[in-house]
This record gives sequence, structure tokens and C-alpha cells, in this order.
Amino acid sequence: MSDYIIRATNIKKYFGGVKALDGVNLEIKKGEIHCLAGENGCGKSTIINIISGFYTPDSGTIEIDGIQHEKMNPKQAIANGIQVIYQDLSLFPNLTVMENLAINMEVAAGRKFVSKARMRKIAEEAVAKIGFEIDLDETVENLTVGMRQMIAISRALLNDAKLIIMDEPTTAITKREVKALFKIIKQLQAQGIAVLFVSHKLDEVFEIAERFTIFRSGKNVAEGNTKELDQNKFTYYMTGREIVSSRYEYTSEDAPTVLEVKNLSLNNGFMDVSFCLKQGEIVGITGLLGSGRTELAETLFGYHAADSGEILIEGKPVEIRSIKQGIENGIGYLPSDRVTEGLFLSQSVADNISIEKWNDYANCLGKINRMKVQEMAAYWAKELSIAVHNLEDPVGTLSGGNQQKCVLAKWLALDLKVLILNGPTVGVDIGAKFDIYQLVKRLAKQGLTVFIISDDLPEVLTNCNRVMVMQSGRLVEILSTQGLEESRLAELAH
Repeated sequence: MSDYIIRATNIKKYFGGVKALDGVNLEIKKGEIHCLAGENGCGKSTIINIISGFYTPDSGTIEIDGIQHEKMNPKQAIANGIQVIYQDLSLFPNLTVMENLAINMEVAAGRKFVSKARMRKIAEEAVAKIGFEIDLDETVENLTVGMRQMIAISRALLNDAKLIIMDEPTTAITKREVKALFKIIKQLQAQGIAVLFVSHKLDEVFEIAERFTIFRSGKNVAEGNTKELDQNKFTYYMTGREIVSSRYEYTSEDAPTVLEVKNLSLNNGFMDVSFCLKQGEIVGITGLLGSGRTELAETLFGYHAADSGEILIEGKPVEIRSIKQGIENGIGYLPSDRVTEGLFLSQSVADNISIEKWNDYANCLGKINRMKVQEMAAYWAKELSIAVHNLEDPVGTLSGGNQQKCVLAKWLALDLKVLILNGPTVGVDIGAKFDIYQLVKRLAKQGLTVFIISDDLPEVLTNCNRVMVMQSGRLVEILSTQGLEESRLAELAH
């Protein structure tokens, strides 16, 4: 028997003449936690799809537990103990926990009639494997992302998994849920199950993984033991460039106040919040899920209408009870989920960037001047270094980082006074993350006031000159980030 659960050797894969993988190798030992890292487009998803049988490599070999497989489909991969938990978790939101856990086994068994007693037994056995306590009759759409991940893991274990591949598992969950997930991963390891942890979050990689493999442009660039790696090396291997982060220094203490909030409240959201933002400031806001931070941001933008309190822009009281009024008052909002809230994925890059300017580009008959659309989109694509082959390509074909830049471009094309960024680098690789940070700091230096909502504490400390902490709907602290330690901020935010 082999010491390795998976050995992928010299794997090559082409898509229409484009080389996605150029002879990569990936070896995962039994019972180890292995990190696969790399920027978006480096080939991570392609190798996952090959290991799981969804793609067939153009050349190279795949060994599972010492046995070579020339060609494999997803059903065969599952039979050999390979399970993939994708970012979307592949759950049915309208079904109960019990139904989601048992449905695959019921279908695989070819049963014509459903037995709730049998399904409950399957579900109970599944959650018991990781000690997960959950109401099996609860509908999945009512659960947090962290709970849904536990359901996906429990379901994977029903098929005698030997290797569980987790694709960016921490993208949409809180710090507390990350800790719970890591505890489960350690439990899986103790049971002899290997975990391939796909991520570009350096702190998480160092915390959970024993060994690593890094891809860049479809090739191996580094592999080895995580303890032999430091953050600078990891970043360089992933991006091919030196990235040096520095804290944002705000030097305009006498700048005018742009946004002032007095005793603002929203029922079931937040209570009695007051603060001021000056021109050119980058102010962070952090707190646990349910702290009211997102509801506050959405109220400032006009998504919610405040129940009481006052909002002033440049010293003048304004009414913001709709998104239209928010935009008219110079407030832009980059949502936490760019895919469902920030972009029209099937529409072109040009249309996504220019959409807020269409009224300006339309004639009296409503016909839009396409030349102006193209000119504007080309300007912002160059200004933000958006990597796109053709501005008429669907925005959904771009990497996460470039999609995020398109949402930013849409707002920067307007005459904004305040830009609210909710989780600005969620699902963005480290190179694009650095580019976004540099852009935000440059915009602030030019006079734009920026509000960053994030539970990524290093992100807040590096990019903000002040940070607001919310708990249970109340603003409990406003602190300067100068000299502020991450441990202190974490203590306040929890």
C-alpha cells in the first residue's frame, strides 16, 4: 500500500489551445492536511476537477492509494474515497438538513419510496461522525454558511471519504466559524482522512496545513513543509513579486467633515450610533456577525431607511431613504457578495462598469451612446489595471479580483464623497488584494472618504487610520489604529 492517497504526476490540460496545467505534480499523504495555493487562474480548480473525475487530463497519471487510473469519472472518484466540498457547498436550500444529508444515498440506492425513518438514521449517523449538533428538521436556507459547511462535511463522510478537498472553505464565514471548521479538520485527520485545503489566506495556511503546494500560471513553483515557509516567501511564490504592506498614514487631521451620523437607529439592526468621517480618512468597522455593521452601512447607502437619527453630508442634513438618494448624496457601496449584488455576470465588462452612467449617456429617446460606454470602460480598465481581453467579454469570465475592480470602477466613475466597502477582498487572491489596498489608499490621498467593513483584522489595521467596533447593534469603541495591536482589537470585537 502507498503512503500517498493521491499522486498526480506531470498533469497537462488544455482548453481550446489555452494551457491550464503545464505538467504539474501534486502529492498528498494519507491523513495529512495539505494546502494548495496560488492566485486565481493558476490551475487550482483544474487540478481539483481532474482529481475528482470531472475533467480528464490530456497527459499525466493519477494514482489513488497506489493504484493508477487512466480515466476516471466523478462516480469512480467518489467510490475511491475522493470528496470535494466546493465554495457553493452544493446543498439544496429548500430542503431540510436531514434531506440534504440522506438524499444522495437514497438516489444511489435507486429507492422508489422515501422512508423518513431511514433518512433520519442516515442523517444522525452523518452528524455524529464529527460531533455536529443541529436540528435535522431545520431548512438549510435558514442556517449560517458555517453550519452549511458542517453539513457538507458530514455528507462527505457518509461515502467513506479518504480525501476531502475543501475549495476556499473560509471565504464567507466568520472567525469563530473558522475556528470551528479547523477543529473539525483536525478531527478528520485523527480519523486518518486527508484534507486538501485550497486557500490563499496566509494566516490560515500556516495555522492548519502541514505541507503545501503552490501553483503559478499552471506550473509548480514551490512545495514542502509549511513550517519552512514564511509570509514573504509564500507571497512571492504565489505572485512572483515582492509585496510590502504598510499602514495607512492619515495626515489631514484638520480636513473637513464629510459624513456625520447622529443617534442613528434601525429596528433590529443597530441603536443610537454616532460618528464623524473626515475627508480622506479610511475608517474600518468590525464586529461579529449580527453586530449591526452591515445594516449600518446599508442604511447609509439607502438600502434601509433609518427609524430615527440624522445623517449629515458636508454639514448639511440629508434624507437617505432609498438607494437613489444615497447615490445622489455621493455615497457608493461595494457589497459583500459581488456576484449576486454587485455585478451582472452575463453582461459585458463595459456595461457593468458604465451602468450607473447610462442616464448621462442616453439621448432623448433612451438610446445609449455605445462609444461613450466603451471610452469610459477603457479608461477605468486601464486606471485600475483590470485584466480583460475584450471589454465586451462577460464580466463573469474574469477572476475574482478583476470582478471586484469592475465593481469599484462602477462607483469611482461617479462623483462620490464616501465609498463604503463591505468585505472588499473576500474571495480575492493576494496579488489582487494588494492592488485593491494600494488603490484605496491612493483614492483616500486624493480626498475620497472610505469606509471599510471587515472581520479581517490585519486588513483593517493595515488600511485604516481609525476603526469602529460594534457589538450587538451598538457602537462600543472608536480607536486610532496607530499602535493598536491585533490581539486588542480582537478582544474588543468579540
